[in-house]
Amino acid sequence: MWMRLAAIAAFALVPRAYAQAPASAVPLSLDAAIARVAVDHPDLQLVDAQRPVLEARRDAASLRPPLQFGVDVENLLGSGDNRGLKGLETTVSLSGVLERGGKLDARRLLAQSNLDALAPQRATARLDLLAETARRYLDVARAQSALDIALTDIEQRRRAVNAARVRLQAGASPESVLFTAQAMLAQAELDRDRATQEAASARLALAALWGARQAGFASVSGNALRLPAARDFDVLADELQRAPELAELLGEERVRDAQLQLARTAARPDWNWQVGVRNSRADSATSLVGGFSIPLGSARRAAPEIREAEANLALLPYERKARLQQLYATLAEAHGRYAGARLEVERLQRDVLPQLQKAERAAEQAWRAGAASYMEWAQLQAMRIEARQRQLDSAIAAQTALIEIQRLTGQSMLADDATVALENAR
Repeated sequence: MWMRLAAIAAFALVPRAYAQAPASAVPLSLDAAIARVAVDHPDLQLVDAQRPVLEARRDAASLRPPLQFGVDVENLLGSGDNRGLKGLETTVSLSGVLERGGKLDARRLLAQSNLDALAPQRATARLDLLAETARRYLDVARAQSALDIALTDIEQRRRAVNAARVRLQAGASPESVLFTAQAMLAQAELDRDRATQEAASARLALAALWGARQAGFASVSGNALRLPAARDFDVLADELQRAPELAELLGEERVRDAQLQLARTAARPDWNWQVGVRNSRADSATSLVGGFSIPLGSARRAAPEIREAEANLALLPYERKARLQQLYATLAEAHGRYAGARLEVERLQRDVLPQLQKAERAAEQAWRAGAASYMEWAQLQAMRIEARQRQLDSAIAAQTALIEIQRLTGQSMLADDATVALENAR
């Protein structure tokens, strides 16, 4: 079931039909929970909503500097020969900027790089959201398993209360034994009530991911104790090279490189030009005028910005190395936790729980026959429940580690044979 965390592509393409609330009697699958979150969670919608903004910026960056229309009036309302409008001179001009150094292409490249960076950002956001969905789904499965353990404990404690009552009536055991058994039954019922409350809270927390105020489902279909075989650590470590977080750095590298190219274009000055027609009222003469200007010192002013852009670009290899090292350490720790917890779950299931169950039944028969004390039987009952709780805790630790591994690599962690077996089991 938990291998579904690696289905990133499918997460982006789920149909809206999955967003309908299932019947309360039907357990919610992880696939259905993921589908609901994919449709309705605002984090993904926020990333998608940024695209029109960046597209507008790209379109704006593709525009050349605007032409300017101007009118200059001279010798207006003067004195002497220029009195009134006699000496009026009017110049109508058109001016603009001739960009040099590839500034237009550099702006386009930077705007497009920012737009392209959205894809890895969305992939990372989707993967983080997918992992959070799996963790909350796991919380519901854990609460359900804890409730099953509590119900088992209640069932065995009730047997003890009934047996203690029979022996008390027969004069074979003191009244304190009945009181002790009833107290232990009350504790088991408390554990049941607490597990019930935790399951309800976990369902609400899961439903909150798709914006629901009520869970709309009574249970989930996940089995926290089902742990697949893990892939080799070396294989998983190789997959870190394609981790979504590193893909984000690749997009950032393109952005910073485009920023450097744009900064370098500022070293070549733009030419400002102007052409126009001048009319003199005094002699009714008309003439053409024109000119241009070039700012000086452009290279010197652009140098600090170029150095800053070069330094930012030079930082990326170190950032990538640090991020990769951090991912590797996290992967190693999570892989070790998964392997150890999975081993504990299997050994408890195979070697510990069957023996405790046999011992508990033997102690019950011995106590009914008067060959053992009630505390021996009660202790074995507690040991069996504690072992099941320990197994559940180890399974939750393993599943949490598995979710983290899949979030890091963006790939399924299951071995090929385990994948087939797990899919058949579903």
